[in-house]
Amino acid sequence: MKYRITNQRQLKREFWQTFPNLQRRRITDYSGNGKMHVTDTRVTWCDWLDALSRDGDISQELAQRATL
Repeated sequence: MKYRITNQRQLKREFWQTFPNLQRRRITDYSGNGKMHVTDTRVTWCDWLDALSRDGDISQELAQRATL
């Protein structure tokens, strides 16, 4: 099967183009040792990945390993 998006770089680029108004700011994670995106951005990412996978735009494997 041929997918429209085949790697994480393409995936991230399209995500930020699709949602330009989401915050890119990163905050301290819950452990205090790293950084993470704000909740709205993380939830939108997960919902968007799920929709792309269900629509056949990305492979299930890419959806499982993709990180923002």
